[in-house]
This record gives sequence, structure tokens and C-alpha cells, in this order.
Amino acid sequence: MANNILTPVQITRESARILENELVFNKKINREYSDEFAQRGAKIGATINARMPARYTSTTGAALAVQDFVETYTPLTLTTQRHVDIAFTSQELTLNLDDFSTRVLRPAISQLANDMDVDGVSMAKNATFNLYGTPGSIPNSMLPYTTAKAAIYDQGGPKDDGYTAILSPMAEVTLIDGQKGLFQSAEKIAAQYEQGQMGKAGGLNFYMSQVMPIHTVGPLGGTPAVNGDQSASAPTGALTTTTSDLQQPFSLVTDGWTAAAAVRLNAGDVFTIAGVFSVNPQTRQSTGRLQQFVVTSQTSSDGSGNATIPVLPRPIFSGQYQNVTSSTNNIANNALLTVVGTASTSYRNNLVFHKDAYMLGTADLIMPDGVDMAARENYKGISMRMVRQYRIGTDDLPARVDILYGHKQLYNALGARVTE
Repeated sequence: MANNILTPVQITRESARILENELVFNKKINREYSDEFAQRGAKIGATINARMPARYTSTTGAALAVQDFVETYTPLTLTTQRHVDIAFTSQELTLNLDDFSTRVLRPAISQLANDMDVDGVSMAKNATFNLYGTPGSIPNSMLPYTTAKAAIYDQGGPKDDGYTAILSPMAEVTLIDGQKGLFQSAEKIAAQYEQGQMGKAGGLNFYMSQVMPIHTVGPLGGTPAVNGDQSASAPTGALTTTTSDLQQPFSLVTDGWTAAAAVRLNAGDVFTIAGVFSVNPQTRQSTGRLQQFVVTSQTSSDGSGNATIPVLPRPIFSGQYQNVTSSTNNIANNALLTVVGTASTSYRNNLVFHKDAYMLGTADLIMPDGVDMAARENYKGISMRMVRQYRIGTDDLPARVDILYGHKQLYNALGARVTE
């Protein structure tokens, strides 16, 4: 009986399945597939919008106090078209799907998954303001990871099973060694030591990834402090726009830096401001911990030591979206900044997060005409395209497997970094 020839649909579907299985970070976060482009296809720069739930305050007494319903959303731009380019021979196309997958597709798609995870964790590092652990010390106990989870709870994290911890290889083996004998059943303990995997502990699902990001603290310098009135730039009360202010960086005006430096802070640096505490978004009560802020892009100081720092989260002093304490709807002038870590020193970051902290968005790429074979598949919220074309000049059949995607922080209060 003649062998069956693998079809473009089979190859593309299998590619998407392998990619989903190989992903680590991107498998555990919120995934948004936009069917807006299902017919005509999307290109780099296309934007999809992710809805964010409304939030309300309660009132006491009999009087009616109607609140506006504002359905906010956050725009996610599809910034990256990533692909792997290989050649399928006619002979390879006569293999059964399992053999073709193992010999041809898996090595290529594994690289694609690895690169997508690198993009994702890099986004998370520069958008996540919760930072725990001791810089320069690899945690050998559960405490930094469970503390990170507790901080997420304090900032409105849902009480469900959607929490993940992704550790670097060294962080994983250090934690396993420090916790030997304390985990679950004998079967689970055996998996730890036979396979080197943590499994589930402390309400967290542990995974290892080789792509966890390294962060280098900026050069710093001086005695930085808040400079002047910050209330005009920070929203208070109810949001009045349909686009969420929450994901837009806030420009914090500061002074006291060493003057005229090319760089003072790097993207991903975290600092606190004296007297500014985080609040639980449901109770609007102080958590008792200083609010941490993350720098979203490199920042320099001018000749007078001033610097305007783009940070997340935006400080919101009242209303449904309040996230910091303030009796004056302001941050005190001359309040000192304290940056986490040592200047110009590098630390690897691990991640603890709820799946709604971050989002991966994909959309259908355009389908070209006049090619040898082409197909497009959506698998578990990931859209992939495969195209093959004959080249007469070299008498071969190159093929490419593409994905168009973008990452965005969704509720970055639901994520935390654990430094090592």
C-alpha cells in the first residue's frame, strides 16, 4: 500500500501542538487569540484589546450611590513575527506523523518555543514591581516564594490554583536540596530526585526554565528623592476612559541624583518611596508594606541631578482602583527613594505569578497565494502558519513555520520576581 503524503494542515497542527508542549512561561499565562484577523490576516504592529474586569466600591446607609460602569481594556500590540525555516524533502513527507514530528519538526519548534519564552520573561522582568528574596543569595527555602505569593494575595490575587513559580536551574536544585524530605508523597519525592523536578508545594506549581532573565541594577548615585507635587499626573477616583490607565507608566519627577549621568536606572530596577504603602484593592486598607515601583525604561539624570522616571504601577490614591495609601492624594515632596540591590550588579530573577498577571496574544498571519503548500491552525490560543515554496534556482523546497505574537502585562500586581 502506498504511503500517505503529509498535508500542510497536519504539519501545521503538529507544529502548534509541539510548540504548546515546549513552552514554559507562555504556557502558564493568559493567552488571547484574536479572530479579528481570521480572514485577512495580521501583520507586525496590529493591536488586539484585552478586556479587564470592572471594579467597584461599596457604600453604607440607605442612600443610592450609583457608580459608572467602565469596562477598561489594555491594548496588546503584536510586535514579533518569529519563524523557523527548514526544508522538507518529498521522502520526509512520506514518513508517518510521529516520525516526521520527532526527526524534523521537534528540533525546530523547540527553538521557537525557547525564543518566545525569552521574550516573555524579559517583558515580565521589566513590568513586574513586586520583588522579593535577597539579591546575591539563591533561596534554599520556600519562604521567598511563598512571601511573593502572599504579597500577590494582599494585592487582590484570586484564591485559586492558578499560581506558578518558574525557577532557574540553579534556583531549582538549591530549593530541592534545602527542602528534601518535606514534600508531599513518596511518589512526588521520588520525582524530585529522579527527575529533578519540584512539582507542587506551598500552593505553587513549580517549573524550571533555562531562560530566566538576569537583571543588572543601574549605576545609581546620589540621594534621590521625590521632587514636587505628583498629584496632577496620578489619576484619582474612578477611571473615566475606556482604555486602562493602569498599564501606562507614570512619570515620577525626582531630584538628588548624581548630576549629568548617561544612565542612572535600568529598565527593571525596583525601588520604594518613603511613606507610600501598597493597599489591598478590595479593602483599600494598607498592606503594611511599602509599595514597590519598577522602572520601565532606562533613565538618566540632567546637569542638576534631576530625573523623570517612568514607573509601574501608576499610583492611584482613591476610588475603585486605589493601590497606594495617601491622606493627601499626593506623594510627599522630598520622600526618599530606596533602590533594591547594589549598583551595577547583576542578579538572576525567578518568577511567581498568577496566570492573569501577563498575557500572550496571537493572531492569524496572512495566507500567501501561489505557493506549493500552506496552512494555518489555531491550537489552544496559539495561531501558527506553515508555508512551503519550490525554488527553481536551487531545486529545493524551503519551508517556514511562523507565529505572530506580542506580550503584555495584564494585572502585573499578580506577579512577583524572586531574586537570587
